[in-house]
Amino acid sequence: MLVITLPDGSQRNYDAPLSVLEVAQSIGSGLAKATLAGKVNGQLVDASMIIQNDAQLQIITVKDDEGVDVIRHSTAHLLAQAVKQLFPEAQVTIGPVIENGFYYDFAYSRAFTPEDLEKIEAKMQQLVAENIPVSRSILSRDEAVNFFKNQGEKYKAEIIESIPADQDLSLYNQGNFTDLCRGPHVPNTGKLGAFKLMKIAGAYWRGDAKNEMLQRIYGTAWADKKELQAYLTRLEEAEKRDHRKLAKTLDFFHIQEEAPGMVFWHEKGWGIYQQIEQYIREKLRVNSYGEVRTPQMVDRSLWEKSGHWDKFGAMIFTSHSENRDYAIKPMNCPCHVQIFNQGMKSYRDLPIRLAEFGSCHRNEPSGTLHGLMRVRNFVQDDAHIFCTESQIQEEVATFIDLLFDVYKDFGFNDVIIKLSTRPENRVGSDEVWDKAESALETALNAKNLAWELQPGEGAFYGPKIEFSLKDCIGRVWQCGTIQVDFSMPGRLGASYVAEDGSRQVPVMLHRAILGSLERFTGILIEQHAGTFPAWLAPVQVQVLTIAERYDDYAQKVFKMLESKGIRVKIDLRNEKIGFKIREHSMQRVPYLVIIGEKELEEQKITVRTQKGEDLGSLSIENFSAQLAQVIANKE
Repeated sequence: MLVITLPDGSQRNYDAPLSVLEVAQSIGSGLAKATLAGKVNGQLVDASMIIQNDAQLQIITVKDDEGVDVIRHSTAHLLAQAVKQLFPEAQVTIGPVIENGFYYDFAYSRAFTPEDLEKIEAKMQQLVAENIPVSRSILSRDEAVNFFKNQGEKYKAEIIESIPADQDLSLYNQGNFTDLCRGPHVPNTGKLGAFKLMKIAGAYWRGDAKNEMLQRIYGTAWADKKELQAYLTRLEEAEKRDHRKLAKTLDFFHIQEEAPGMVFWHEKGWGIYQQIEQYIREKLRVNSYGEVRTPQMVDRSLWEKSGHWDKFGAMIFTSHSENRDYAIKPMNCPCHVQIFNQGMKSYRDLPIRLAEFGSCHRNEPSGTLHGLMRVRNFVQDDAHIFCTESQIQEEVATFIDLLFDVYKDFGFNDVIIKLSTRPENRVGSDEVWDKAESALETALNAKNLAWELQPGEGAFYGPKIEFSLKDCIGRVWQCGTIQVDFSMPGRLGASYVAEDGSRQVPVMLHRAILGSLERFTGILIEQHAGTFPAWLAPVQVQVLTIAERYDDYAQKVFKMLESKGIRVKIDLRNEKIGFKIREHSMQRVPYLVIIGEKELEEQKITVRTQKGEDLGSLSIENFSAQLAQVIANKE
């Protein structure tokens, strides 16, 4: 008797071994039709896999994240099959799942064209309609090498030759196409169909620039066509909101080849950046952080002691002077320990909270640079809390409250929380990691917050909680973090005098709310599509004149608004008022103040919002008070 235990705890008995699909069939035809794969005792397997012994089983469908991954992996194979049918001389290499889709790399004598992409996608749909069964077979390493060499697939053969000879390999067959893969895959090509090929790019074989250039075809695949269309719509919306394009239109910033990954901020963009920084600075002040400043370059020895040199050496920019090697600061934490180390500290002094808007540099690969989202020079709203072990819970809880308060002011209410635990490459004992991980988990549970576990994703010196924001079109941005570090303070000689007179090493909490200010500014530009709320807008009010004879009164209005701390500009050009209104509306100025004959006579102003709403005739004092309230409420 074979006993299968389902996720809800119920059990089903069978007289003989059977496949995952057969279990689904015994439960119901609807489930059988939806089955893509299975998870047997926690391991993802094909629906055709025979269950020999008692097991726990989860039937995987499109409703599961794993099911969508199976669809994407299978669609990558479908792409390769279509390419081989249309271009028999093309050689296949690898085709993994990536976020929102997949890609496959090919070697071919000429460049694929957009017209080729259309033909390939049409062929893929044809193969879906044929409902071709997908089956798995096992070969020895050497048999698999010979198979692919006989097929003329030298890249596949090379991959397999790098695998130990004693390993058996799984191959997947669909029609006249066979590919190397661990699986699992869908039972037949008819399970696919909600996909679209997106673009063609170059890619070096095995990621090595010394090797030949291949052609990479990217695609996206989803559970159904409704989800596919929703994704394509999000892409269209994201294209409209691209912060790089908006920055050019709205004159926020630029990046040029002479300083890759480093930002040239223009006046308006820097105005937004400064509002963000000053807002965070005030939040830090009222939460008892001391703002500090540390050097831009520090001797290599400090980074070796902290462990950063071994971990990030390739990403650290360096300089050399007078027989000494210096690191251009990639992060602030080791420098903050140096400030803590100045003078004797007592348990009565703790917690000590040190914050810095420190300019950091990291040598990110040029291919990963992306506007403000991935740069080489950035500033973090970085802070480090030195505390006792007994203070961890309260400090983490207080930080979480502060973080949610900040996110709310910036208009983000959907926050995803993940706890990342010890990575394979780490410093510190397992006992120390146990304490650190437990401290963060306890803090999250005490707040009754929903969170996900990310095993192995912690920093090399400690576990962390990651806070990610979901924007208005559903994209997720990881921004905030708090990390418990029992190791680095001791490595760098930090200590305090405990209540019993002994010397103890403080716990160090690494924390940031926004993360990189550059990246967060980019997120905000896209979140608001360049149309910032008044409290963040670089220009809050634009004064416009209908004719030259109203310039003196306009200047008076301008100076009165400016004296109240409002970020205001004035346009006295000899242009038609309609032209001026259109131009400044396109520049996303929240409020336009129009000055003409009526306004001069009544000593008032006419106010129009960026959306075109007419607020009517107002006194300068009345308008200033209303705007102050809007700004204070962060509307």
